[in-house]
Amino acid sequence: MFSGSIPALVTPFRDGAFDEAAFRRLVDWQIENGSSALVPCGTTGENSTLSNAEHHRVIEVCVEQAAGRVPVIAGCGSNDTMNALLHMNFSKKCGAQAALVVGPYYNKPSQEGLLAHFSYLAENIDLPVILYNVPGRTVTDIMPETVCELAKRYPDTFVGIKDASGDLSRVTDHRMGIGRHFCQLSGDDELALPANAAGAVGCISVTANVAPRLCADFQTACAANDFEKAREINDKLYPLHYAMFEDSSPGPCKYALSRVHDWIENELRLPLVPCSEEAMKAVDKALEHAGLA
Repeated sequence: MFSGSIPALVTPFRDGAFDEAAFRRLVDWQIENGSSALVPCGTTGENSTLSNAEHHRVIEVCVEQAAGRVPVIAGCGSNDTMNALLHMNFSKKCGAQAALVVGPYYNKPSQEGLLAHFSYLAENIDLPVILYNVPGRTVTDIMPETVCELAKRYPDTFVGIKDASGDLSRVTDHRMGIGRHFCQLSGDDELALPANAAGAVGCISVTANVAPRLCADFQTACAANDFEKAREINDKLYPLHYAMFEDSSPGPCKYALSRVHDWIENELRLPLVPCSEEAMKAVDKALEHAGLA
């Protein structure tokens, strides 16, 4: 259903407020440079610091600006099931094609709790869901058995997963437990190459914010089984993948974007702050290595 290079978009701020004009330009630039879908209000979009009104406005602007050119997978996750449903209802109403729903964070539910959470969402709204598993941030790991059970119970709802567990064996676990139709997307840029070789079909990417054309060309090469070309592009991107996490994300990403475009401010919301000087140097070096600066 979804494949290729899918940026988890940053949310630009200017003087503390959502910079709608910059976000619209970012959406256009991403589409013009080959991104195959867009994710507003994911982790990289600082969704945890947005009010519900801001969260919904970011999704709405993304859908408006994309104007059907590529699908929008709206970030709808929450540690509150009812708030996740609220985001999903709004996203469906404004025209998003799917929701990205992270495992509930902080509460630390059991696997039974995760089944109950996601089942409730599936039973109360008709919107395709990409599960998002990132235990390093949520402290909750959506285990392969749980993913497979959800996909079997609700095959029209749970259509794929963004996996950032770092465990590449899960690509095979999911493929064998569900089937090839289940859309597997890497949640780690640096693991996209081996994930694609194992059966994934794309990446929900931080790096694609900064290097959309290279990331799109990389995914195109993987889809064509041209792994020689894919490795060549991956080698260009590899330092940038790591530089994006030299400091708390999306600090390095926003700094990189401010280097590439003068219309995006290097501004984050507390408790996040702009990245350190050491991280800036790593980003500068990686941008040069990729031919972007």
